[in-house]
Amino acid sequence: MISVVIPALDEEDTVAAAIASVRDEADEVIVADGGSRDRTRERAQAAGASILEAERGRGAQLQRGAAAARGDWLVFLHADTRLDAGWSRALAALPPAAPGGAFRFAVDSPRRAYRVIEMGTRLRCRLLGLPYGDQALFARRSAYDAAGGFRPLPLMEDVDFVRRLARVGRLALLSCRAVTSPRRWEECGVVRRTLTNWRVLVLYALGRPPERLERLYSGTGRR
Repeated sequence: MISVVIPALDEEDTVAAAIASVRDEADEVIVADGGSRDRTRERAQAAGASILEAERGRGAQLQRGAAAARGDWLVFLHADTRLDAGWSRALAALPPAAPGGAFRFAVDSPRRAYRVIEMGTRLRCRLLGLPYGDQALFARRSAYDAAGGFRPLPLMEDVDFVRRLARVGRLALLSCRAVTSPRRWEECGVVRRTLTNWRVLVLYALGRPPERLERLYSGTGRR
């Protein structure tokens, strides 16, 4: 059984497409809403998802959705991201020892700059074994619990979780794509957004608290 958890906050323009991309291959789709003031919950329900109310913050919302999910596999999909058809077959083909992993990152734009970003993401995953949440992280329920699940962090909840999941076993990086919106780069510029991402990651690795990093990150838009 596969459960897809989608954290959302004011995502009325994107959440239905995210749900549609997984609905036919998942056993349940859960939208953990962090207090949307637009029509996010209405559109998510119309698209076929179950709605949960959660404390605002992606880490807290993912934690809430995972706690309610019934699946043997948990897939964590951003509300502005879509999975390519066949993603569930890719999960089913994984060896029993694989605790989880992520899909192949892609940006929904023809701009060449995004091909560079995609290449950089592949290198990061290959060299550091560090996929981000916009690659639709997934985990077996047993591995998710063994790793301690998501923590209610205001930022870097994905890096924190991936590091702990990797201690359970070697992560799988699937070729099936997670296609994400370019909006966060378009909001403040591709170069500035990319440099900020790396700066935040380095500072986090050096021990800077996520609460302080959130203030730095919010100056260029939330992931």
